[in-house]
Amino acid sequence: MTVQEAIDYINTHTWSQWRLGLSRTRELLNRLGDPQKQLRFVHVAGSNGKGSTCAMLERILREAGYRTGLFPSPYIEDFRERIQVNGEMITEEALCEITELVRKEADAMEDHPSQFELVTAIGMVYFVREKCDMVVLEVGLGGEFDATNVIDAPEIAAITHIGLEHTEYLGDTLAKIAQTKSGIIKTGSDVVLYENDPEVMEVVEKVCREKNCPLHIAEYGRIRPLEVSLEGQTFLWSPSSRPAEGMRETADSRPADSMRDPVKLRLSLLGEYQLHNAATVLTCVEALRERGFAIPQEAVEKGLAQVEWPARFEVLCREPLFILDGGHNPQCAEALAQSLEAVIPDAGGKIVFLTGVLADKDYGKIIDHIAPYAREFVCVTPDSGRALPAEDFAAFLQGRGLAAAACASIEEGIKVSLQKAVGTHAAEPADSFAPVVAFGSLYMAGTIRSAFSHLCKQQQREIATARRRAMTQEERDRKNGEISANLIKLLSGDAYQKVKTVFSYRGVWDEANVDVFNAWASERGMRVAYPIPLEHGIMLAAVPEDDSAWKSGAYDIQEPVRERSLILKPEEIDLIIVPCVAFDRRGARCGHGAGYYDRFIAGCDREKLVMAAYDAQELRTVMTEKTDLPVRTVVTESGIIEN
Repeated sequence: MTVQEAIDYINTHTWSQWRLGLSRTRELLNRLGDPQKQLRFVHVAGSNGKGSTCAMLERILREAGYRTGLFPSPYIEDFRERIQVNGEMITEEALCEITELVRKEADAMEDHPSQFELVTAIGMVYFVREKCDMVVLEVGLGGEFDATNVIDAPEIAAITHIGLEHTEYLGDTLAKIAQTKSGIIKTGSDVVLYENDPEVMEVVEKVCREKNCPLHIAEYGRIRPLEVSLEGQTFLWSPSSRPAEGMRETADSRPADSMRDPVKLRLSLLGEYQLHNAATVLTCVEALRERGFAIPQEAVEKGLAQVEWPARFEVLCREPLFILDGGHNPQCAEALAQSLEAVIPDAGGKIVFLTGVLADKDYGKIIDHIAPYAREFVCVTPDSGRALPAEDFAAFLQGRGLAAAACASIEEGIKVSLQKAVGTHAAEPADSFAPVVAFGSLYMAGTIRSAFSHLCKQQQREIATARRRAMTQEERDRKNGEISANLIKLLSGDAYQKVKTVFSYRGVWDEANVDVFNAWASERGMRVAYPIPLEHGIMLAAVPEDDSAWKSGAYDIQEPVRERSLILKPEEIDLIIVPCVAFDRRGARCGHGAGYYDRFIAGCDREKLVMAAYDAQELRTVMTEKTDLPVRTVVTESGIIEN
């Protein structure tokens, strides 16, 4: 069985209508030896914030030294995201092997399990095989009858924000939905509840009393927001000094006086609603500590600061600013609007929205929240049979007096929105660009994330090139001399005393020219090699025998004559001077796109790499892909940047 065959088998067993009951999941897991009974869980239900809550909890537990399982839903880009251990997706080999095992038992059942039930079983088997200490388990739909609810009493049953959703299945009032989601509460568990509507709180409190479960309310008042930026948000958290409802305070359960002082924390996730989710997470941590789990404060700090959760007000790029948010209902749109107010100064009427919606969503109310911030809309069709066609959505927006255009694909939508954001201001500072915000459906988030890097790189090349070309020749000549002077200064330092062979380049067009440095290196007796590009992105490092061993190559670029040059292997080179189109202070680079340098330096020691560029080519964040290797040092006319 291949990975695709495994996924196809799982996806074959979808139902057009949700069917209540846990009997299929129980029977399947029983046939597999009840792996869930060998695991401990934090079980998370709710309408909004489940995924973010799970991600934060998992990262904190991992930082605390526990081997963690994570079972989120849905996935964004890769099916294997649904089953993770210590932050790594299930391996392709394990997915194939376990799916084959599960299929054998599932196909023998009279009432065949559904897609989600199959994935739940595969996850349980994998978590046991990987010897997970704790599994953070996200409910798929509802709670009481969700496949994940086959587990025995979890350590923590956490319930996040509850709103009206899936009313055809869960009930048409908040109380009914809360009752269904409270189905994950079992005697023997601690319960953590997000501060919800009083109607919801009353239902959950009643269930906790019936099940004799300690209830911990995640009070948002214990959080004091401090600062927010595109890098994240900081806040003060006041730990609780009283026991959970239903618990008797003892000397062992009381926090130390020092722990009652507010603690300053940084959360990498953006959006005010994430602070509400963080209150739920931190309350879960307190409850776990009371149950005997060792979770140092350092693990909490690192976990919150380093957690990643895709498509939740996620900043994909800083220049131009591009934010991806999976918000797909009016409540999410309201939260998105609040987040935009917090991180984008004077956001009203200036944002380019890349958007697509499902036809069965209340997109009119969604737009009510978003329209005040829009300069224009770029509409696409999400990858779902329930999607509203882009043309229809654009017509709806135009009917409300909003500027909107439809694109034939999500990829085209990304490209068009980036172009609209930059407009004619490519050579100007990034603040002159319009922000882009993609939102409306998680069904388009995966395509955006997978296609974005390549398409944004193209736009960043245009920005950096425009800024470079805006310089006069006089400015360029002066800065070339300063770049060479800084390269000479770099090689004159102690760390580079042993450099004998340098792989450099001859500047062409308007890129940074390092000819003065090349001449200096040759005068000092160093071997200076230059690139010879071949077919299929292959490049040679050639030392010409003399000044006449040169020729005009592709695009009239001067290159050594191969037959009159010494060809060096990468390991024979002590230092590589790398040109670029754009760079950032992390050492990330963007080339012309042919990949010659990427392939050549792929196996090289990062310490050997020095990038030469103009200050004007610096971006806040250069988009990178897996094949991109950052450099250790960047040299510009204004100095040397070490990272």
